[in-house]
Amino acid sequence: MTDGPPDSGLSTTEMSAALLRGRAEQIAQRWADLPLFQSVFTVTRDEAVEAGHAVIACLADVAESGNVEDLEASGFLPIRRQLVAMTASRSRTGLSIAQVDREFAALRDTVLEVLEADSEKEGRERASDVRILLITLFATLRVLVVETMLHENQEIVLRQRQQLLEMATPVIKLWDRLVAVPLIGMLDSARSQIVMENLLEAIVEHNASIAILDITGVPTVDSLVAQHLMKTVASARLMGAECVISGIRPAIAQTIVQLGLDLGHVTTRATLADALEWALDRRRGERSPRGLA
Repeated sequence: MTDGPPDSGLSTTEMSAALLRGRAEQIAQRWADLPLFQSVFTVTRDEAVEAGHAVIACLADVAESGNVEDLEASGFLPIRRQLVAMTASRSRTGLSIAQVDREFAALRDTVLEVLEADSEKEGRERASDVRILLITLFATLRVLVVETMLHENQEIVLRQRQQLLEMATPVIKLWDRLVAVPLIGMLDSARSQIVMENLLEAIVEHNASIAILDITGVPTVDSLVAQHLMKTVASARLMGAECVISGIRPAIAQTIVQLGLDLGHVTTRATLADALEWALDRRRGERSPRGLA
């Protein structure tokens, strides 16, 4: 279609689609200079213009169908993919929901400005109907933008939490074939799982025969955490390493007893120093002729 105003004999949906198709080049060129396109399509400006054309074509199809409030409508699918990818990219750069929302609003405003320029050639009432339809269309897409940002932010929070948990559960090599995990702060099931994974990986990496699990800095544990600790000890034993738990506080000891957990098969020591002394004695025993017998 040639660049020009839509035919006044069209319905509102047809007129909206005609506006988008007829002014596609003008809109795409202006979009290419806006942050949402400019920062995502960084290879060439033509790439941004081409992406703009693709989005406008899909918007025109949706406008023509009249399903401008239904994100599940088939015409929205290509736009959803493109917009989700662009929004996610902006989210990963650290932009807030409000900032990305403003960038998206600039796309809508560009289309409305083009409409305003054409409205002088069309009836004001017709132009107003088209404006309402296009605003509704972009409002529907705005929901998708916000949902994508919320999802991306949640993913970022989960990744950061995972990284913090891993940083908060370091495995330290104390001696040849001797590793330790000093735990500080509250333990929950997620962190307990990471403790087990990190410890088992360290046992393999350092060919450790003894592992110290120090919980001096842990104020309390619940039943799930206590069971995780027992599983950690059992898993370490299956991998050929003996695990000693040190620093069990009176409150934790009471909890373990009340839960009916049997620690008879688990080596425990009052302090980390006691556990280290026990571990070094064991290492010396492994190296002595009697230990090798």
